[in-house]
Amino acid sequence: MSKNLNLLLQGPSSFSPSKISSLSSELNSANDSSIAELNIHEFYSVDINEDFSDHGKLFELLSSKEPINLPNFFIGPRSGTISPWSSKTSEIITNVGIQGVNRIEKYLGYFIKNNISVANLNLSCVFDRMTQEVFMSAKDIALVSTALKRKPLIHIDISKDAKDSLIKANQDLGLALSEEEISYLDHFYSSVARNPTDAELMMFAQANSEHCRHKIFNAAWIINAISQEESLFDLIKKTSKGNKQDLISAYKDNAAVISGADVMTLNRNLKNCYSFSAEKINSTLKVETHNHPTAISPFPGAATGSGGEIRDEGATGSGAKPKMGLVGFNVSNLRLADFPRAWEKAPRIPSRIASPLQIMIEGPIGAAAFNNEFGRPSTVGYFRVFEQPFVHNKTYGYHKPIMLAGGIGEVKDRNSIKNPIEVDDLVVVLGGPSMLIGLGGGAASSMSSGESEEDLDFASVQRENAEMERRCQEVINQCAFESPNLIEFIHDVGAGGLSNAIPELAKDCNLGVAIDLSLIPVADPSLSPMEVWSNESQERYVLAIKKSNKVIFENICRRERCPVAFVGHTTSSDAVEVYDPERDEFPVQVPLSMLFGDLPISNMEVNHPKAEQANDYVNDDLDLFEIIQRVLSHPSVASKSFLITIGDRTVGGLVARDQLVGKYQVPTSNYAMSTKSFLSNEGDVLSIGEKPTLAIKHPAASMRMALAEALMNLISAPVKSLDLVRLSANWMAACGDEKDNYALRSGVEALSNICIELEIAIPVGKDSLSMKTKWNEEDHELEVKSPLSGIITAMAPVEDVSLAVTTEFNEHGSKDLYQLFLNDQSRLGGSIFEEVTSSSIQIVPDIDDVESFKSLFNSIQELIKRGWIVALHDISDGGLFTTIAELSFTNKVGMEIFVPENFQNERQMQYLFAEETGAVIQFHNEFEEQALDFLKQINIEYRKCATQKSNAKISISSNNQVEFSDSVINLEKVWNETSYSIKSSRDNPDSAKEEHDLIEKFDDQGLVAKDNFKFSAQLPAFNKNLKPKVAIFREQGVNGQNEMAAAFMLAGFDAFDVHMQDLLDNPNILSEFQGLAACGGFSYGDVLGAGGGWSSSIIYNNAVRDSFEKFFNRDETFTFGVCNGCQMLSKLKDLIPGAENWPEFLWNESDQFEARLSQVTIAESPSVLLAGMAGWQIPVAVAHGEGRASFIGESLNGLSEKNQIAVQFTDHNGAVASSYPLNPNGSPQGITGLTSRDGRATIMMPHPERVFRSQQLSWKSSRWKEYSPWMQIFINAYKFSQET
Repeated sequence: MSKNLNLLLQGPSSFSPSKISSLSSELNSANDSSIAELNIHEFYSVDINEDFSDHGKLFELLSSKEPINLPNFFIGPRSGTISPWSSKTSEIITNVGIQGVNRIEKYLGYFIKNNISVANLNLSCVFDRMTQEVFMSAKDIALVSTALKRKPLIHIDISKDAKDSLIKANQDLGLALSEEEISYLDHFYSSVARNPTDAELMMFAQANSEHCRHKIFNAAWIINAISQEESLFDLIKKTSKGNKQDLISAYKDNAAVISGADVMTLNRNLKNCYSFSAEKINSTLKVETHNHPTAISPFPGAATGSGGEIRDEGATGSGAKPKMGLVGFNVSNLRLADFPRAWEKAPRIPSRIASPLQIMIEGPIGAAAFNNEFGRPSTVGYFRVFEQPFVHNKTYGYHKPIMLAGGIGEVKDRNSIKNPIEVDDLVVVLGGPSMLIGLGGGAASSMSSGESEEDLDFASVQRENAEMERRCQEVINQCAFESPNLIEFIHDVGAGGLSNAIPELAKDCNLGVAIDLSLIPVADPSLSPMEVWSNESQERYVLAIKKSNKVIFENICRRERCPVAFVGHTTSSDAVEVYDPERDEFPVQVPLSMLFGDLPISNMEVNHPKAEQANDYVNDDLDLFEIIQRVLSHPSVASKSFLITIGDRTVGGLVARDQLVGKYQVPTSNYAMSTKSFLSNEGDVLSIGEKPTLAIKHPAASMRMALAEALMNLISAPVKSLDLVRLSANWMAACGDEKDNYALRSGVEALSNICIELEIAIPVGKDSLSMKTKWNEEDHELEVKSPLSGIITAMAPVEDVSLAVTTEFNEHGSKDLYQLFLNDQSRLGGSIFEEVTSSSIQIVPDIDDVESFKSLFNSIQELIKRGWIVALHDISDGGLFTTIAELSFTNKVGMEIFVPENFQNERQMQYLFAEETGAVIQFHNEFEEQALDFLKQINIEYRKCATQKSNAKISISSNNQVEFSDSVINLEKVWNETSYSIKSSRDNPDSAKEEHDLIEKFDDQGLVAKDNFKFSAQLPAFNKNLKPKVAIFREQGVNGQNEMAAAFMLAGFDAFDVHMQDLLDNPNILSEFQGLAACGGFSYGDVLGAGGGWSSSIIYNNAVRDSFEKFFNRDETFTFGVCNGCQMLSKLKDLIPGAENWPEFLWNESDQFEARLSQVTIAESPSVLLAGMAGWQIPVAVAHGEGRASFIGESLNGLSEKNQIAVQFTDHNGAVASSYPLNPNGSPQGITGLTSRDGRATIMMPHPERVFRSQQLSWKSSRWKEYSPWMQIFINAYKFSQET
């Protein structure tokens, strides 16, 4: 056996100059010092065999060298953990044929130039203490070695005092067991006369945690000494009873399944050929929270929150597919240093959790990064900031944040229900290996922040690997394509790890399981049996398949390079048996009845709280100008662009509405929408509603208003029927105190009742009822708890997505705006006005008459379906003024707001800022009178509330007097302050300033459409007997193949899925194809630079390299590379004739992933794919982190001379864009697309394959019908194929 050696290599600079400058400032600020110069480089610690000889190849692959000098210190993964970077890079090393590397890990080396003593520096600002560690020398860097000994199984001795022993184990292991559960375990183990193992106790604790068992929602309630007939869960399930035939699965799977529609859907067979086929596609709905992990480590907490919810969707039925996601956050006051807010008090927060600002800088990036890399568009969300001043060391707020992750997916009708599994079916673990990442998370999330030991907080933080989850999903997709499905049963691995998922599989089918512990993949050989069984390593699924399908299933996994392990089988016994053959022992051997037995049902005894007497106080010291400034700048009201442009919103090609609206791409959309197919306008609409600020005073009203907000947010889409709206209800509360317990009961009852009245079902939801933070400060115990926070996610089927309206003020609409409302009450309790003025107002808005609300909803829907409404915005946070201002921002139009007579003088503030349910509507100018007559006839209350003005100012008139006037630009800049501030801290501050300043230059930035596309209504005829073959080329981690295949198929091609593994198995496969389309995504998670791992697996394999070179040199072939495919092909430029001057693509100048609808102009070039498109100015989807073109020497001049620059970012007037975000990545001359000299190879960073249908763009020309001008690329490809 060869001896292992360690090799330390120095790689490139880790960060951009702006990022290094920012980190240097943070270090100086944290240490009251002055660092003269800071440099940060990547270092790679490589564990190699003694006889390793591939040094040159390894150095080239990593762009590294042996270091001359060592840094002052390193930052890297915590000892004993393995980073996602390590996992992915190890796979690249294997795939390029380098042998003898046992392990590789990346560290950041910090070089500090001055005489500061590094040992005394406070480094907390430059690393995440939950996932990273500081190493002061290379010797301190610890690598996992194969020589590490495995930790033993622990038996808890209960022979003397069982209860005391179990109580100690409960504390030591962080199990969060109740007294009743400890007694239950005492009774069980006494009856079987043996000691429990730590693996059994950990498994039991996770399976029976509040997180998994929902004890409060299943509890028996006693109110004022009267037993209630229904539990909270009963109240929720009650909404699904009756004639709800569309509910296929409610509260019995990982997500709800709702009946869909028959559409032509994209499929792929085992021969890898794509096709469209008629099939019924149902919808899934799921929303989760990940609050505790996000509080202690925001990036991985939010990332694994999104990742876990995505797995829930994928593991629905016998295999579903996530389609469109959402993300939301609740935090306490941000306290922005550059924009201090008058209503914010001095911060009081414990050190063990992240600050609200840190959460909002890092958490959204974590969630977006996972969604982006997995390939799920995130298209809707919310952001609530709320914190009241402390009174007697207690207050309401979100020190423990809410991190909401959810979405809708799709599942074939035949796969919508899990199949019954049988004895001796194979139990399969799909996905990554076990590591000590996340342990006891189910129990940890069931505690209030501050109740657990800090070391256990570390154990409950998980690590994300979205690229691995993508591979798992590709396996699920391929199995689901088959009829019958190869998967019998599937369950995601989440809280409790395998110890929860595998018993759940058995329990659901009344079977037992026999598991071989040694067959479970393990990356860390030191793990104890308990840690192997219960760790919460992400990106894993548990499946059951037939033995007869094992070979074909293994082949699918091998092709997708997805790890798979057949770890056991189902049995006829009622037992979970986990055997460890290495030590000949059973870490787990218990009956399922013990694990999921009938534990005593909790009793919730509460009394109706006495009404608190409080007088209203309204702060009269502020004038209208100051109040408007405060309202617009409140983060819950302000622009959310910092949360939006970081997330890919177009991947998959099925999104029909995202957050950004109009030619100026203003983030005011109320809803998201997707289509069910590339060939259909049927779809689903998704929205969110939440009103926790009302719950402190009126919990029931807060839930009715949350539902109303969700419904008013989706009202702009023509839903099939109000009674087909389906909800997820997510409940956050600080249960434990009688008042909070009663608030929860009141809120659930209120939501249940109003949903029953509206015939709306709640088939899915989740609770997190430990929303409390406690800590000691200067000998005082402080407490911050959240109010009842019921977050409603609503979805509904849409007949035709093209009929939906947005918040964009329409040039063809009426000049007047109309407010539609339920009544003339204008209650300010719980409003943003109350918060920013530091007032105290007791009466809150409510839905006083459900029938009136139903009538309002249905009448607006009817007007939308008639085409009489052209713009609509609901009234919510910030009230009527904010609604009208946001409509104004969308097209930079002036507005005069009218205050009615009955609201003048002292009631003016109520009229402008009350958050009563309603909407502001702009009618089509041809149907304004008919619409108003229609509303009169059905007794819908409305009033003219504003009219358009030509002076680009927003004014307020009362009693024929102008009470307020300011420019649209000034007000939008105030509205943008939160986004500007956070982007300045998080991203390149120069880019953030350019974007903020661009508000004043809106003449340069509006999207335009100048083209002569002739096939918008109908595509040309294609010869069905002469279908050229195109390879839809992907590598592991690529996620954009479906939309690419669909576009080529609609243009007359036969499209085939070609995985990089296919080429490694058979390099000659490319000879079968005339076209090659390299797709977008995150191959290998972009760990060696975007496209680096993908291109390396071609360059370093001689047979594959030769195959590509032959393909590129065949005169009849064309090559198309988009985004990640563009980055990969640019690295193959030496193989592509006439591509030697192509650039490489580096990290965006903004230091951030950019997802936008950007303006481009097609240049005159020889590109065969862009033939006839020169001069077209059209918007296109952009979604990339490394899109900045970097040229060597005179290569840019060489490309210009040969007209090889094909696509450029331009402004509204067609001039090359140099400023951000018109040029979103900072490429010189706005370059974002290039071609080879003969035009047969074209690469571009934008995504035309995602916007070939007009419905796929968030802004489009009114001239475009079914197809957008980008379809011309695929038509050109077909023409070229026919002509050569």
